[in-house]
Amino acid sequence: MLTKRTYFAPVLIACIAFPAAALAASGGDDSQRIGVADAKPAKIAVLHRPVASFHKTIRVTVKHLEAARRAEARRERRELYSSLPGGVSLATLEAIAACESGGDPTIVSSDGTYRGKYQFDYGTWESMGGSGDPAAASEQEQDYRAAMLYAASGSSPWPVCG
Repeated sequence: MLTKRTYFAPVLIACIAFPAAALAASGGDDSQRIGVADAKPAKIAVLHRPVASFHKTIRVTVKHLEAARRAEARRERRELYSSLPGGVSLATLEAIAACESGGDPTIVSSDGTYRGKYQFDYGTWESMGGSGDPAAASEQEQDYRAAMLYAASGSSPWPVCG
């Protein structure tokens, strides 16, 4: 029975001998040699497909991470506001905010009277314990003040959206 070691020496000699013979056969004839001046740049297009695939993988991964981050933020927000004043549900506040401002806590009405996520005017904002500009307040504070207002007055402060 022949083993791998039996073929090792002849294969090794062949690997060394044939390239050496090919180099010796070319001799001093420069017409067969390729110089640096004759070299052509390698085509990089073959890398396009793997690079595009890699970029797509990164985009998909980032998209999934962003979606997970948004889901975590929603979960934390639900937990934070699970006990709003007067038993107002977060779903009720979200519906009002979506109708009033599209959910944007920094929005201001065209005449500047109504401000923030729930479109408070300054008087109503202050009556709920807020200070300063409602649109400059944090979203959490706006949610809290809106919940207080809803607990005190129901949906009447938002005649169209409540």
